[in-house]
Amino acid sequence: MKLFDNIKRQIPNVITLGNLLCGVESVFASLALHNATTAALWICAGIFLDFFDGMAARLLKVPSELGKQLDSLADVVTSGVAPAFLMVILVEEPLRGMMPQWGVLLVMLPFVLMPLFAAYRLAKFNIDTRQSHSFLGLPVPSNALIWVGLALTGNAVGSLAMGIALAAVALATDILMVSELPMFSLKFNFKDLTWRSNRIQYIFLLGCIVIIAATRQWYVISLLILWYIILSFLTSCKQKAHD
Repeated sequence: MKLFDNIKRQIPNVITLGNLLCGVESVFASLALHNATTAALWICAGIFLDFFDGMAARLLKVPSELGKQLDSLADVVTSGVAPAFLMVILVEEPLRGMMPQWGVLLVMLPFVLMPLFAAYRLAKFNIDTRQSHSFLGLPVPSNALIWVGLALTGNAVGSLAMGIALAAVALATDILMVSELPMFSLKFNFKDLTWRSNRIQYIFLLGCIVIIAATRQWYVISLLILWYIILSFLTSCKQKAHD
Protein backbone atom coordinates (compact mmCIF):
# COMPACT_ATOMS: atom_id res chain seq x y z
CA MET A 1 0.00 0.00 0.00
CA LYS A 2 2.85 2.35 0.86
CA LEU A 3 4.52 1.56 -2.48
CA PHE A 4 1.27 2.38 -4.29
CA ASP A 5 1.00 5.71 -2.43
CA ASN A 6 4.61 6.57 -3.34
CA ILE A 7 3.96 5.81 -7.01
CA LYS A 8 0.75 7.84 -6.95
CA ARG A 9 2.59 10.85 -5.49
CA GLN A 10 5.15 10.72 -8.29
CA ILE A 11 2.70 10.58 -11.22
CA PRO A 12 2.26 14.41 -11.46
CA ASN A 13 6.04 14.84 -11.15
CA VAL A 14 6.63 12.39 -14.02
CA ILE A 15 4.23 14.41 -16.18
CA THR A 16 6.11 17.59 -15.22
CA LEU A 17 9.43 15.97 -16.13
CA GLY A 18 7.87 15.06 -19.46
CA ASN A 19 7.19 18.77 -19.92
CA LEU A 20 10.86 19.50 -19.15
CA LEU A 21 12.01 16.81 -21.59
CA CYS A 22 9.89 18.40 -24.34
CA GLY A 23 11.61 21.72 -23.66
CA VAL A 24 15.05 20.12 -23.92
CA GLU A 25 14.07 18.42 -27.18
CA SER A 26 12.83 21.75 -28.54
CA VAL A 27 16.15 23.42 -27.77
CA PHE A 28 17.96 20.51 -29.45
CA ALA A 29 15.74 20.85 -32.53
CA SER A 30 16.56 24.56 -32.72
CA LEU A 31 20.31 24.33 -32.15
CA ALA A 32 21.30 21.03 -33.74
CA LEU A 33 18.61 20.51 -36.38
CA HIS A 34 17.70 24.13 -37.16
CA ASN A 35 14.15 22.86 -37.53
CA ALA A 36 11.70 25.50 -36.31
CA THR A 37 8.62 23.36 -36.92
CA THR A 38 9.92 20.46 -34.83
CA ALA A 39 11.05 22.84 -32.09
CA ALA A 40 7.63 24.50 -32.02
CA LEU A 41 5.81 21.16 -31.84
CA TRP A 42 7.95 20.07 -28.89
CA ILE A 43 6.96 23.27 -27.09
CA CYS A 44 3.29 22.51 -27.81
CA ALA A 45 3.74 19.02 -26.37
CA GLY A 46 5.37 20.44 -23.25
CA ILE A 47 2.60 22.98 -22.69
CA PHE A 48 0.05 20.19 -23.15
CA LEU A 49 1.73 18.18 -20.38
CA ASP A 50 1.99 21.31 -18.24
CA PHE A 51 -1.80 21.56 -18.32
CA PHE A 52 -2.20 18.02 -16.99
CA ASP A 53 0.37 17.79 -14.19
CA GLY A 54 -1.59 20.09 -11.88
CA MET A 55 -4.83 18.40 -12.84
CA ALA A 56 -3.32 14.99 -12.04
CA ALA A 57 -2.13 16.25 -8.65
CA ARG A 58 -5.62 17.48 -7.80
CA LEU A 59 -7.40 14.35 -9.03
CA LEU A 60 -5.01 12.05 -7.15
CA LYS A 61 -5.07 14.40 -4.14
CA VAL A 62 -1.26 14.56 -4.00
CA PRO A 63 -0.39 18.27 -4.37
CA SER A 64 3.09 19.06 -3.08
CA GLU A 65 5.52 21.94 -2.78
CA LEU A 66 8.06 19.84 -4.68
CA GLY A 67 5.66 19.51 -7.61
CA LYS A 68 5.02 23.27 -7.59
CA GLN A 69 8.71 24.11 -7.76
CA LEU A 70 9.44 21.40 -10.34
CA ASP A 71 6.63 22.73 -12.52
CA SER A 72 8.19 26.19 -12.53
CA LEU A 73 11.63 24.82 -13.39
CA ALA A 74 10.16 22.87 -16.30
CA ASP A 75 8.25 25.93 -17.54
CA VAL A 76 11.41 28.03 -17.51
CA VAL A 77 12.92 25.62 -20.05
CA THR A 78 9.88 24.72 -22.16
CA SER A 79 8.13 28.11 -22.22
CA GLY A 80 11.09 30.40 -21.58
CA VAL A 81 14.37 29.05 -22.98
CA ALA A 82 12.93 26.95 -25.83
CA PRO A 83 10.88 29.73 -27.50
CA ALA A 84 13.86 32.07 -27.19
CA PHE A 85 16.07 29.66 -29.15
CA LEU A 86 13.20 29.06 -31.58
CA MET A 87 12.95 32.77 -32.39
CA VAL A 88 16.72 33.16 -32.65
CA ILE A 89 16.88 30.67 -35.53
CA LEU A 90 13.81 32.24 -37.17
CA VAL A 91 14.89 35.87 -36.86
CA GLU A 92 18.68 36.04 -36.50
CA GLU A 93 19.68 34.24 -39.71
CA PRO A 94 17.44 36.25 -42.11
CA LEU A 95 18.44 39.53 -40.48
CA ARG A 96 22.14 38.77 -40.92
CA GLY A 97 21.89 39.72 -44.58
CA MET A 98 19.79 42.81 -43.96
CA MET A 99 21.72 44.79 -41.31
CA PRO A 100 25.08 45.07 -39.49
CA GLN A 101 25.96 42.54 -36.78
CA TRP A 102 25.44 45.07 -33.97
CA GLY A 103 21.95 45.76 -35.31
CA VAL A 104 21.14 42.04 -35.39
CA LEU A 105 22.27 41.69 -31.77
CA LEU A 106 20.12 44.65 -30.75
CA VAL A 107 17.04 43.21 -32.45
CA MET A 108 17.67 39.81 -30.85
CA LEU A 109 17.98 41.23 -27.33
CA PRO A 110 14.25 40.94 -26.42
CA PHE A 111 14.31 37.26 -27.40
CA VAL A 112 17.52 36.61 -25.46
CA LEU A 113 15.96 38.23 -22.39
CA MET A 114 12.80 36.09 -22.65
CA PRO A 115 14.06 33.28 -20.35
CA LEU A 116 15.06 35.83 -17.70
CA PHE A 117 11.62 37.45 -17.66
CA ALA A 118 9.99 34.01 -17.68
CA ALA A 119 12.04 32.84 -14.70
CA TYR A 120 11.28 36.01 -12.74
CA ARG A 121 7.56 35.74 -13.54
CA LEU A 122 7.39 32.10 -12.43
CA ALA A 123 9.21 32.82 -9.16
CA LYS A 124 6.90 35.77 -8.53
CA PHE A 125 3.84 33.65 -9.30
CA ASN A 126 4.93 30.98 -6.79
CA ILE A 127 4.86 33.42 -3.87
CA ASP A 128 1.94 35.62 -4.98
CA THR A 129 -1.22 34.53 -3.16
CA ARG A 130 -3.39 36.85 -5.26
CA GLN A 131 -3.23 34.56 -8.30
CA SER A 132 -5.30 31.54 -7.29
CA HIS A 133 -8.13 31.88 -9.86
CA SER A 134 -6.82 34.45 -12.35
CA PHE A 135 -3.44 35.91 -13.33
CA LEU A 136 -1.47 39.10 -12.93
CA GLY A 137 0.71 39.48 -15.98
CA LEU A 138 0.99 37.26 -19.04
CA PRO A 139 1.39 33.53 -18.18
CA VAL A 140 4.68 32.13 -19.46
CA PRO A 141 3.09 29.34 -21.59
CA SER A 142 0.80 31.92 -23.23
CA ASN A 143 3.84 33.97 -24.23
CA ALA A 144 5.49 30.86 -25.66
CA LEU A 145 2.44 30.11 -27.80
CA ILE A 146 2.72 33.50 -29.51
CA TRP A 147 6.05 32.43 -30.99
CA VAL A 148 4.97 28.85 -31.61
CA GLY A 149 2.17 30.12 -33.86
CA LEU A 150 4.61 32.20 -35.90
CA ALA A 151 7.10 29.35 -36.17
CA LEU A 152 4.48 26.88 -37.42
CA THR A 153 3.35 29.40 -40.06
CA GLY A 154 6.72 29.33 -41.80
CA ASN A 155 9.24 32.10 -42.41
CA ALA A 156 8.61 34.68 -39.69
CA VAL A 157 10.93 37.32 -41.16
CA GLY A 158 10.63 38.48 -44.75
CA SER A 159 11.85 42.03 -44.26
CA LEU A 160 13.84 44.20 -41.89
CA ALA A 161 10.66 45.94 -40.76
CA MET A 162 9.10 42.58 -39.82
CA GLY A 163 12.17 41.60 -37.79
CA ILE A 164 12.08 44.88 -35.86
CA ALA A 165 8.31 44.53 -35.35
CA LEU A 166 8.74 41.03 -33.89
CA ALA A 167 11.46 42.31 -31.57
CA ALA A 168 9.12 45.08 -30.38
CA VAL A 169 6.37 42.53 -29.72
CA ALA A 170 8.86 40.32 -27.84
CA LEU A 171 9.92 43.25 -25.66
CA ALA A 172 6.28 44.06 -24.91
CA THR A 173 5.44 40.46 -23.99
CA ASP A 174 8.59 40.20 -21.84
CA ILE A 175 7.37 43.18 -19.84
CA LEU A 176 3.82 41.85 -19.74
CA MET A 177 5.02 38.62 -18.10
CA VAL A 178 6.23 40.54 -15.02
CA SER A 179 3.55 43.24 -15.11
CA GLU A 180 0.59 43.69 -12.76
CA LEU A 181 -1.95 43.63 -15.60
CA PRO A 182 -4.94 41.51 -14.48
CA MET A 183 -5.59 38.70 -16.96
CA PHE A 184 -9.12 37.34 -16.75
CA SER A 185 -9.77 33.65 -16.13
CA LEU A 186 -10.83 31.56 -19.12
CA LYS A 187 -12.95 29.32 -16.90
CA PHE A 188 -16.71 29.61 -17.24
CA ASN A 189 -18.99 29.75 -14.21
CA PHE A 190 -20.78 26.48 -14.95
CA LYS A 191 -23.19 27.01 -12.06
CA ASP A 192 -24.57 30.04 -13.88
CA LEU A 193 -23.96 30.14 -17.64
CA THR A 194 -25.80 33.43 -18.18
CA TRP A 195 -24.24 36.31 -20.10
CA ARG A 196 -23.96 38.40 -16.93
CA SER A 197 -21.89 35.79 -15.08
CA ASN A 198 -19.62 34.90 -18.02
CA ARG A 199 -19.66 38.03 -20.16
CA ILE A 200 -15.88 38.32 -20.65
CA GLN A 201 -15.53 34.61 -21.39
CA TYR A 202 -18.32 34.76 -24.00
CA ILE A 203 -16.80 37.85 -25.64
CA PHE A 204 -13.42 36.12 -25.76
CA LEU A 205 -14.94 32.96 -27.23
CA LEU A 206 -16.84 34.90 -29.92
CA GLY A 207 -13.68 36.80 -30.83
CA CYS A 208 -11.77 33.51 -31.10
CA ILE A 209 -14.37 32.12 -33.48
CA VAL A 210 -14.11 35.21 -35.70
CA ILE A 211 -10.28 35.15 -35.70
CA ILE A 212 -10.11 31.43 -36.52
CA ALA A 213 -12.68 31.77 -39.31
CA ALA A 214 -10.83 34.75 -40.80
CA THR A 215 -7.31 33.31 -40.76
CA ARG A 216 -7.22 29.49 -40.86
CA GLN A 217 -3.44 29.62 -40.58
CA TRP A 218 -1.08 28.48 -37.84
CA TYR A 219 -0.41 32.08 -36.78
CA VAL A 220 -3.98 32.10 -35.49
CA ILE A 221 -2.45 30.74 -32.26
CA SER A 222 -0.47 33.97 -31.91
CA LEU A 223 -3.51 36.11 -32.72
CA LEU A 224 -5.64 34.34 -30.11
CA ILE A 225 -3.09 35.08 -27.38
CA LEU A 226 -2.85 38.72 -28.51
CA TRP A 227 -6.68 38.90 -28.43
CA TYR A 228 -6.57 37.57 -24.86
CA ILE A 229 -4.05 40.28 -23.90
CA ILE A 230 -6.06 43.08 -25.55
CA LEU A 231 -9.34 41.98 -23.96
CA SER A 232 -7.66 41.69 -20.54
CA PHE A 233 -6.27 45.22 -20.95
CA LEU A 234 -9.67 46.64 -21.96
CA THR A 235 -11.37 44.82 -19.08
CA SER A 236 -8.80 46.17 -16.63
CA CYS A 237 -9.25 49.74 -17.92
CA LYS A 238 -13.04 49.45 -17.61
CA GLN A 239 -12.72 48.09 -14.06
CA LYS A 240 -10.44 50.98 -13.06
CA ALA A 241 -12.90 53.49 -14.57
CA HIS A 242 -15.71 52.02 -12.44
CA ASP A 243 -13.57 52.10 -9.32
